[in-house]
Amino acid sequence: MVKLSVIVPFYNVQSYAPETLRSLCANAREDVEFILVDDCSTDSTPEILAGAEKDLRGAVLVRHERNGGLATARNTGLDAARGEYLTFLDGDDWVAPGYYAELVAAAERLGCDFLRTDHVRCTARARTVSRVPHGRRGTVMDPREAILPAGRTTSVDYAYAWAGVYHRRLLDRGLLHFTDGLRTAEDRPWIWRLHREAESFAVVGLLGVFYRRGVASSLTQIGDVRQLDFIRAFDQVVEETARDPDAERLLPKAVRTYCAIISHHLTSGRFEPRVARRLRALSAGALRRLPPDVLAGALDSMDAERASRLRRLRRRPAAMRARTGEAA
Repeated sequence: MVKLSVIVPFYNVQSYAPETLRSLCANAREDVEFILVDDCSTDSTPEILAGAEKDLRGAVLVRHERNGGLATARNTGLDAARGEYLTFLDGDDWVAPGYYAELVAAAERLGCDFLRTDHVRCTARARTVSRVPHGRRGTVMDPREAILPAGRTTSVDYAYAWAGVYHRRLLDRGLLHFTDGLRTAEDRPWIWRLHREAESFAVVGLLGVFYRRGVASSLTQIGDVRQLDFIRAFDQVVEETARDPDAERLLPKAVRTYCAIISHHLTSGRFEPRVARRLRALSAGALRRLPPDVLAGALDSMDAERASRLRRLRRRPAAMRARTGEAA
């Protein structure tokens, strides 16, 4: 029986894939499968993966005929997975030797629906430990109770799918698939759904995932139109949370986070002028779609500079948008 399925999408990561695959070799066991999803790479990644299919114990190689993005590639892996537990890794990151054995052991010891872990953030030669923003470790809890408070960083803000492990019963319940086609922020609707709908989770101080930052081909480094998918992602978070029986309590957190992310992108300076104009137009429309009373409360809780920026954007007249050719 397959105990753990590790789903690893790859797209044009020829410089990093060998290190990723070496780290998987150091975690190979007879009860672990590695589902390697080639998302229609155009560099030498397919050749590297072809070699891994032969040399990596438990490797299962799946190829996309056209590029679908990270969310779609992860879904492909989920559809192929046979494990009792499931986890993810990105094709330019790596894991410590023996990490997955420790991860599964922790999950079995605690017996919860999903487990969240810390990770190591790697920027050039710098290494920084990034911790789950949840104080209680090794204790099984209700995931809904880790969403709040609205004004602080909580577990739903630590959205990395690869920082944890998930029992197959969540897949069977339809809670592990991502929104197809999202090119960025794909983890946001996903982590919110887990925390609203799963029954139990825990956090452990287990370090083993090394998350590579500053990769030139990463969408977090590219200011093109794909980055604007965060609007679609957070629209989904707000819409689904608004339908929750506990919406009155949870929605302020979703709206405040959405506002903070909009403000971050508006001031990032990474977008070319055409995309920046599109960002402002889409953000203004998003702010106008939010429940006015919840939005007012969220803005009142933010610092004056960010709140003023977002209030001005929300008030932008339609005539101005028409003159600049921006979509609402």
